[in-house]
Amino acid sequence: MKTKIQIKSVFGKILFEFEKENNTVKDTVIEALRNSVNLSSADLRFADLHSADLSSADLRSVNLHSANLRFVNLNSADLSSADLSSANLSFADLSFVNLNSANLSFANLRFADLSFADLSFADLNSADLSFVNLRFKENSGHMN
Repeated sequence: MKTKIQIKSVFGKILFEFEKENNTVKDTVIEALRNSVNLSSADLRFADLHSADLSSADLRSVNLHSANLRFVNLNSADLSSADLSSANLSFADLSFVNLNSANLSFANLRFADLSFADLSFADLNSADLSFVNLRFKENSGHMN
């Protein structure tokens, strides 16, 4: 059965829609990125994106509250000002990611790779940072 899924902005505007057999939000997001769709400010609350390759994606100001991002590849993605509160980012590749001003409160970051991530002004209140890989650029005045 074909299923059409729409990705809307946090303001309600349709950013992208995709229809295929056995479609999922994950498939729709990946197809949007393949088509160079700007997903900044997308509303992806509670989305199941586990194991997706979202490397280098522009996800500025995206709402990923309570999303399943376990094992996701976000290497070099821009998640500045994104809402990742209560998201599951365990085992995620967040190396070189821009998390400037992102909300990571109550996020599960267990075993995540945050090497060289920009965490400037990020809200890490009550985030689970157990076994996180953190490496920073030398001579940096802040987490960068």
